[in-house]
Amino acid sequence: MTEQIVSSDIQEWRSIITLIIFVITNIIVLFPFHLPIYVPRLICDGILDVLSALRIISTRRDCSTDAKHGSSDNHEGRATPFVRLNFPLGFVTAPLIADLFLLAISAIGRQEVLAGTIGANNIQPIDIMAFFFTLAYIAISIDASGLIRFLAFKVLQWGGEVGHRLFFYLYAFFFVMGSFIGNDPIILSGTAFLAYMTRVSSNIIHPRAWIYTQFAIANIASAILVSSNPTNLVLAGAFNIKFIDYTANMIVPVVFTAIVLFPFLLYIVFADEALIPLKIEMHQLPEEKQGKEPVNPNIPHARGTADEEESNNPDTPQDKLLSLEEIVNPFVDKGGAAFGAVIMAATLITLLALNASGGEHPVFYVTLPAAFVMFCWDLGFGWYHREKTREIARVGRLEVERARAERAVREEDNSRALATQERVGSTVVNQSAPSQMQAQNTNTQIRNRNSNESKTISNYPSADEGMLPTEKTENQGILNVDSESQLQGALDTSLAGEPKPEVDLEERIQRKMAEQQARGRATLVSLVADAYYWSQKTFPTCTAVLAHLPFALVPFAFAMFVLVEALVSKGWVNVFAHGWRAWVDKTGTIGAIGGMGFLSVLLCNFAGTNIGTTILLSRVIQAWLRILKDEGNFTTDRTLWATVYSMALGVNYGAFSTAFSASLAGLLWRHILERKFIHVRRLEFARVNIPIIAISMTVGCAVLTGEVYIMRGDNAFVLAGE
Repeated sequence: MTEQIVSSDIQEWRSIITLIIFVITNIIVLFPFHLPIYVPRLICDGILDVLSALRIISTRRDCSTDAKHGSSDNHEGRATPFVRLNFPLGFVTAPLIADLFLLAISAIGRQEVLAGTIGANNIQPIDIMAFFFTLAYIAISIDASGLIRFLAFKVLQWGGEVGHRLFFYLYAFFFVMGSFIGNDPIILSGTAFLAYMTRVSSNIIHPRAWIYTQFAIANIASAILVSSNPTNLVLAGAFNIKFIDYTANMIVPVVFTAIVLFPFLLYIVFADEALIPLKIEMHQLPEEKQGKEPVNPNIPHARGTADEEESNNPDTPQDKLLSLEEIVNPFVDKGGAAFGAVIMAATLITLLALNASGGEHPVFYVTLPAAFVMFCWDLGFGWYHREKTREIARVGRLEVERARAERAVREEDNSRALATQERVGSTVVNQSAPSQMQAQNTNTQIRNRNSNESKTISNYPSADEGMLPTEKTENQGILNVDSESQLQGALDTSLAGEPKPEVDLEERIQRKMAEQQARGRATLVSLVADAYYWSQKTFPTCTAVLAHLPFALVPFAFAMFVLVEALVSKGWVNVFAHGWRAWVDKTGTIGAIGGMGFLSVLLCNFAGTNIGTTILLSRVIQAWLRILKDEGNFTTDRTLWATVYSMALGVNYGAFSTAFSASLAGLLWRHILERKFIHVRRLEFARVNIPIIAISMTVGCAVLTGEVYIMRGDNAFVLAGE
């Protein structure tokens, strides 16, 4: 009877459309792109004029929007009737558009939207997001204080020049830190640190071994605590798992994975001295730089022109010196780091204690006050030191503006010199043409005369050899002197009216700086930009933390919750649950562990990141249990919880599998590497990670199987509250 109901549900046309939309959405999340939209120029310009009249944006300088939206001019430079706008389709926009489309065709309604936002079946999206963001603020604040980078520098000192030892120390450091504060802070600071470290090493040919290892171990470590990853929050909420029970069941497989994975990476995957040398040779920081006071990277322009020099010349010795200074002279806010560590430790201990005692209140009731206390600390600390930070920002900004002005002046001089050279070259060619013709006639007469005289004077060259040696040299010399004289004369004439750079250089630089500082009328956009800059230099830590919070996760997560609820209401989740039931009936507990582990890793790459995978698979398992209950059947606690915890392994480990979009951490990791001029291609990412994810999941699932059958017995996993 149940199968007939399921069959009738999925045969309805809206149900089929829902599944197609879900698949297309996940493909777009996996392969984002920009959709070109052509808008009539009159409409586009009219909208811009209205926004300008309302003083939302600045006055439109021309009729083109090429700089932001693509090409709208033809090859002749004339404006076309249409303006091309590039609309981004990715992990934020695609799920939202999918939900709106399903609402438009009435495939989903109020019930699905409420279930996907307020919550249903023990999954509370709002509570999960509130908990994750408040705890993430504390973790990122610790990172903004410079603690992680400072500790990484200490690990670098302890590791010394021995490559394998340093590799192990950093491996252990990232694992321990990721276990407590999650993967995002490790990726934010650790990725940049490794990019600098490998750049200033003279015998690390490629940073591949270091950056891939850091990314893998950060995601492995995030599987231990519920608070370390939003996927763990979804899973724990869906099955009423206490935080302490989750950690107790996950810590053994995760630790064994980390232990076995290290020698596999060192001696098999990255067994190349060009990647991990036996002895690492680092460039040395000059003595005058060693005693320099470190600057807070959260303050705008704190490094002066260093950031621009790094972005313009990533491989120069000067840039390597800047990278080395960033590593061996790190900034750390000792007060903020210590206070943040205490707040984080107290929050986690309180969470574990209250959750273990069976508290019914949402967990963000604990993390929200803690985050507010950390926020107040950041505000107060910034306000107390505002004079110092504002002065650092002011001096750095002047340095940057002067460097830009000097570069603009040099470009003007180069352009003027190039134009002058071209003009002089054409003048010399025109003036030398008659002289060259006259010289050629003279040479012809000399050759004819020599030809006649060679009949009686045998020691002279023949006619085939051309002019006499003395005559040849003299004539060439005359021509060269004439050309040089003409060139010099033309240069003197052309440059007579040009300004002398050494005379008015400083005046021109000051004029350029004044142009940069010139401000037009105030608009909403300019006011927001000014307010953000004021916040950066007054509250640098607080502003940096807010800028690094993953706000894009909010629309993505809610939209994915709604999409999965659409699959639930249209019967597709029940279809998947029947398939899972058939698999478990044939393979048992071991098959459930292996099957769910493989399925969760696979879906991380094709079902809207590991968050979307966790939402979908949690609903499938809940539907599987409901089907068994309706039929009067049952499954053992061993099989149920082995399935749940193998999914926990898969959705955490699946972040380092075959696609960047398998997790939001992967997208962040790639973005940071691109800013550090390390470009990782999709195929390379998959090729390097496939053996890593294979050994990690094999070890994790094998240890989980042993934990089920040997260490804990038949009643190892008991549903909370039962």
